[in-house]
Order: sequence, then C-alpha cells, then structure tokens
Amino acid sequence: MNPHAVSALSPLDGRYAAKLAALRPLMSEHGYMHRRVQVEITWFLALSQAGLAQFPPLGRSSRAHLLNLVANFSVEDALAIKAIEATTNHDVKAVEYWIKEQCNAPSLDADARAELARVSEFVHFACTSEDINNTSHALQLQASREQVVLPMLDAIITKLRDMAHAYADVPMLSRTHGQTASPTTVGKEVANVVMRLRAARERIANVAILAKMNGAVGNYNAHL
Repeated sequence: MNPHAVSALSPLDGRYAAKLAALRPLMSEHGYMHRRVQVEITWFLALSQAGLAQFPPLGRSSRAHLLNLVANFSVEDALAIKAIEATTNHDVKAVEYWIKEQCNAPSLDADARAELARVSEFVHFACTSEDINNTSHALQLQASREQVVLPMLDAIITKLRDMAHAYADVPMLSRTHGQTASPTTVGKEVANVVMRLRAARERIANVAILAKMNGAVGNYNAHL
C-alpha cells in the first residue's frame, strides 16, 4: 500500500506529519539509533583514554573515523543496523555489530584498520543495554528540547508579547462565571497568557535530564 496520510496509524504521521518534521530526525527510530551509535562510540573512545594496558589510546585516524560515524550517520546506516537486527533479534546488539563492522571499513587506512581490529571487542565493554538506551533517550530529549521545543515556545512568547503591546488599549468585555463582568483590554489578557507561558517554559527548561552508565545492576561490577 502506498504511504499516505490517511493510511497512517497515528495522527502524528498522518494529519500532523508536517508539523512534526523538525522532531522526526531526533525522535524517530533513526534518531534513536543515531544516539545509540553516539553513546557506544563515546564510551569506546573514553575507554581508550582510561589507561587500560589492553586498550591504548587510539590514533588520530581511528578517532576521526569513529567520530565521523556519528557526525554522518544516515538513514542508510540505520537500515544496515536493522538488517543486522533481523539476525540478532536484539536492537542494541545490532548497533554493536554495526560499529564493529565499521572498524574494518574499506575507507580506513591499513594502520587504522589494524589498530581498530585489535581493540574492537571493547565496543560495548562493561555495558548493559539499558546503559545505552537510557543515555540515548536522554540525548534525544535534550536535543528535542533545545532544538525544537524551547525555540518554538520562545517564538510564540515573542509573538504574544508583541500582541500584548499592540492591543494594550483595545477594550474588551470580560466574563466571570459565564456572565459579563468588569471591562479589560485585549493586551492585558494576552499579557496574562505570556506570563503563564513563560513560567511553563522555564519549568521545561529546568527539568534535569538524567542517565545512568554503570552496568547491569548499577554496581560497576564488570568495570571493576
């Protein structure tokens, strides 16, 4: 069946699909995989700097290659991970295997390929799936808040503030208990919305987004 708004399972991908375009790269499965790759590679690079005799610091070429996997993560990369998942039947393990495959990419020079081959088993080392998943969720929420939600709220607040000033002297009939009451102005009522929305915006901005990265039961057992 051809994809169409009226065949969507949810209004988010049907009626409101265009309104959510900015969130799709961040909150879709592709966006989720992107953050998983980011977390896995960030952890892998951190391990390379941890002073382990078995995992010396990576060279510049190897580090650049790994960071490029994050920076240039594409829909095609996500589909490649999905293809691996069809075999593993485990989404996080599929990300791990994909990263290991990229450690042997043809674009790598021989020295970097040999270096990464020696240490590729440190991908996902000491991690449980939830370490990767909850940290990825945190990154998704953080990016969505900073890149989409707060800028949109700021734009609405700015527009309403301008309206409050523009209509400050325009009288209107107010109501209480559904009946007409003392007069007010359009600007004052819009300003009231601005103040409430600004307070809500600050509460959203100040929510602490947490994550954990401490192994299966949170005791750093495998790390030690």
